[in-house]
Amino acid sequence: MNACLPGDCVAAVVLAAGRSRRMGRPKLGLPWGATTVIGQVVSVLDAAGLGELLVVTGAAREEVAACLAGSRARLVHNPHFAEWEMLVSLQAGLAALLEAPASPAGRPLEAALVCLGDQPQIELGVVQRLLDEFTQGRPGLVFPSYQMRRGHPWLVARPLWAELLQLSPERSLRDFVQSHASAIRYVPVDRPSILKDLDTPEDWENERPTP
Repeated sequence: MNACLPGDCVAAVVLAAGRSRRMGRPKLGLPWGATTVIGQVVSVLDAAGLGELLVVTGAAREEVAACLAGSRARLVHNPHFAEWEMLVSLQAGLAALLEAPASPAGRPLEAALVCLGDQPQIELGVVQRLLDEFTQGRPGLVFPSYQMRRGHPWLVARPLWAELLQLSPERSLRDFVQSHASAIRYVPVDRPSILKDLDTPEDWENERPTP
């Protein structure tokens, strides 16, 4: 087992390929405090010291690229974003990680932290607890749990990547997770933020930081 500090052998895969249908307009570039929705997500992940930071784009490819200009995020496009659901975006991200399976610092990547591009409520403390849990025992899956409900982000160890990549597009991530229930390590948190994202204009208005 390779020794690594929390984060430096883990890559973030940010799923940012959705079409924002319920929002009615592209949402990843919406203002969020001093930055944007996607900018806030990437900022928190960057602060966690992850070994790689990858963002999978789709419908709002150009907008996401503009929002993240100057960041260390690496963008990978999912050309099938309009045909399939979240699994295909995760597969695009994992495939890109396997093409360069080490962090920029040369650390072999041992896990991927799966994050939502429309979850600017993501908290650094939660991310750090997930990373700590992984580095302590290398479980196959690590999920945060709030009042017995799984949330995001979650972590999948590298030995399970091949199985994810082989799943047909019709399958769901929920099916995959359920098939590995015995491999899940839960991290209880007292933060409902793990259950939140931005789907509707009301979500954005209610959740965004006030000036």
